Amino acid sequence: MAGGSSLLKTLWLLKRGDEVARGWSEVSAQDRDWESVYRQRWQHDRVVRSTHGVNCTGSCSWSVYVKDGIITWENQETDYPSNGPGCPEYEPRGCQRGASFSWYVYSPVRVKHPYIRGTLYRLWREALALSGRDPVAAWASVVEDPQKAAAYKAARGKGGLVRLSWEEAREIIAASLVYTVAKYGPDRVAGFSPIPAMSMVSYAAGARFLSLLGGVLLSFYDWYADLPPASPQVWGEQTDVPESADWFDSTYLILWGANLPMTRSPDAHFLAEARYRGTKVVVVSPDYAENVKFADVWLAANPGTDGALAMAMTHVILQEFYVDHPGPYFLEYARTYTDLPFLVRLERRGDFWVPGPFLRESDIAAGGENGSWKTVVFDRKRAGPAVPAGSIGFRWGRPGQWNLKMEDPSTGEKLDPLLTCLDLSGDVVTVAFPCFAGAGATVLQRGVPVTKIRDREGREVTVTTVFDLLLANCGVGRGLPGDYPRGYDDPAPYTPAWQEAVTGVDGPTVTRVAREFAANAAATRGRSRVIMGAGANHWYHSDVTFRAVIGLVLLTGACGRQGGGWAYYVGQEKVRPLSGFSAVAFARDWQQAVRQQASTPFFYLLTGQWRYEDFTADALRSPLAGSGTGLHFADYYAVAA
Repeated sequence: MAGGSSLLKTLWLLKRGDEVARGWSEVSAQDRDWESVYRQRWQHDRVVRSTHGVNCTGSCSWSVYVKDGIITWENQETDYPSNGPGCPEYEPRGCQRGASFSWYVYSPVRVKHPYIRGTLYRLWREALALSGRDPVAAWASVVEDPQKAAAYKAARGKGGLVRLSWEEAREIIAASLVYTVAKYGPDRVAGFSPIPAMSMVSYAAGARFLSLLGGVLLSFYDWYADLPPASPQVWGEQTDVPESADWFDSTYLILWGANLPMTRSPDAHFLAEARYRGTKVVVVSPDYAENVKFADVWLAANPGTDGALAMAMTHVILQEFYVDHPGPYFLEYARTYTDLPFLVRLERRGDFWVPGPFLRESDIAAGGENGSWKTVVFDRKRAGPAVPAGSIGFRWGRPGQWNLKMEDPSTGEKLDPLLTCLDLSGDVVTVAFPCFAGAGATVLQRGVPVTKIRDREGREVTVTTVFDLLLANCGVGRGLPGDYPRGYDDPAPYTPAWQEAVTGVDGPTVTRVAREFAANAAATRGRSRVIMGAGANHWYHSDVTFRAVIGLVLLTGACGRQGGGWAYYVGQEKVRPLSGFSAVAFARDWQQAVRQQASTPFFYLLTGQWRYEDFTADALRSPLAGSGTGLHFADYYAVAA
């Protein structure tokens, strides 16, 4: 009967009310309390401008609506500064990860309290009671007892975490730090703080504490393997990249291991808009990821073979745009902004020669300021060596000379650096190059044009340019003798045919992409761009792979040009107020020397990972470096330290 009664109560729904608006509406006397659920859903008592820390560098601007201290809803803001006419705007910015961020805040599985291994907690409370509540003495009694120490260490990785109060957590941490500093010294305290750009305040708090304590700060740049070490290796900077709106100005884009719709969600619209504008898009990805749908050409290279692909593209660009049809823009860019015209000493090894160090000012003249750090070019006007401004020796010398002006810093005279020694005497020597293209290292012997100059003691020195060595190493023969490929179809390193066997990508397709990339840069004065990502960075020797890709944008005059160059977007890599932030975070208001430690070797040695290596460092040794030493990688860490 109860069920029937409930059913009868709903019969009013079948009754028609008084019609209004020509039958489109009706008058009802029923209450509307049910609407309050929806009305209250959007009520709030204040609005906070914020962003979401989802580790993407987006920092999208959101208005967060709060009621009684609880997030009720969020909305994207649209008051970004305009990009001006001719460029799409940034707004609206946001993504699904950010929009659902408040779910994580109130998630039942979010860790909101400190936890400790139950075994250690029991030992700690017993020791604290026996020590008369002396925290440092209690901690010492636990860690200095072999059985107790073994017991709590054995519990690691097996669960058994129990909740404790914040007061107890702080007491245990403080006691362990005081004990360690008193017994072993402050440098035995090592710490890892969040990425600075993820949260500058949070990072500064932890880093400043460790710095004031005298502890060791562990690095994040190498440990996360998100930022590419090749960037500071080549340019000495912290992975500097253009803003995302600059993609729109590119006229040829290669997405290399960079899944922009996934990792740069709020800015991915610039990619779609650039493509709509007519920009050609090439994607290098082993799998059909989200970014492949933007591709005009998909290069599905085998995982981890990006270096081979880049080397083959370099071979094509050097052959066609520097040898067969050299263009004035590329040649001038190479002379002005790269190290290609700088001279390198060659050292004789029996029947062949090997590249040595850069020729430096201290080699040809005595008494120069920081001469050992100043590199040399062959000036065509003087028909002899010259020292242009800009090398590292000028950074610490007289002000105003650390720049990219191709001129003599002492006289201001313009220099005309020689790019290749092939234009000089015609002397050619056989230079040996190590080659790691196969299962084992081999040696390639190739003819290289050289010239001879006199050092400061009057001795004859054989030199060549970086450009000549690059051409020889990449297999661009120019009619010179040696182990040079016969053409693109020759499977010798580093031709398109050679890379095809490595990457699985069709050789003619690679040739076409390299040709288009360079031709576009020549026609637009550098508006070709490569966007890199972690997909290519998380590999052994990724720095060498990335340097091969960086070479592409340098050879095509793209780096430093609007709409061109090289960009890398992963994680939180930028701290804008770096100088002021560093002073606070590293306690430089108290001290200048800060203890810092690279995390990768730290954990490699501390956790015993070195024990699992099944080969020595000799496996990576150049065949031109003589016999092996048999030393382990850990041995070289010790030597470096």
